[in-house]
Amino acid sequence: MEDNQKKSREMDEFEDIRIDENQTDEENVKQAAADDAQKPSENNNKRGRMRKDRKKHEEDTVSKETHDALNDKYLRLFSEFDNFRKRTLKEKIELSKTASEEVITALLPVLDDFERAIVALENLDQGGIKETLEGILLIYNKLLKTLQQKGLQEVEALHQTFDTDFHEAITNIPASKPELKGKVVDVVQKGYQLNGKVIRFAKVVVAN
Repeated sequence: MEDNQKKSREMDEFEDIRIDENQTDEENVKQAAADDAQKPSENNNKRGRMRKDRKKHEEDTVSKETHDALNDKYLRLFSEFDNFRKRTLKEKIELSKTASEEVITALLPVLDDFERAIVALENLDQGGIKETLEGILLIYNKLLKTLQQKGLQEVEALHQTFDTDFHEAITNIPASKPELKGKVVDVVQKGYQLNGKVIRFAKVVVAN
């Protein structure tokens, strides 16, 4: 009787062990299936990350090219604007320097008349001429000084080499000396510059 009970207990324990083994096998199968199911997911995730990295790299490349293009465009525009600003400023300065050109040009004949009057008075020898001459000289010098303060300069001509940038030849005469060839021997009308710009050419006689 006791032997039967002992055998029965051993059989029960054997069945329990066999059940445990079956459960373990089933769990292993399930785990393997889960691992197999997870592998494609991991592969998909890996491929997705690679695609994202590749896309980000392409976007960074495009972004850098766009940045370089915009930066180059900005530098060109800045350079053009700076040149325009400098050119406009230069023109404005030149305009301010020569703004009174028309007025001064209109006054130049007055200078000419003063000079002719002075020459005429110097050739007279009568009483009171000296005082009159001194008065005219004062007025002449005052007018000339005022014009010079505005930037007026006389063009050097007499005994200078003839230069079409400053002189206007009204006639030519034979040179009395070889060293006078090509030079101004007489000034019929003075020339003037205003702040470096010729506003009236000197009318001269040139020796050939």
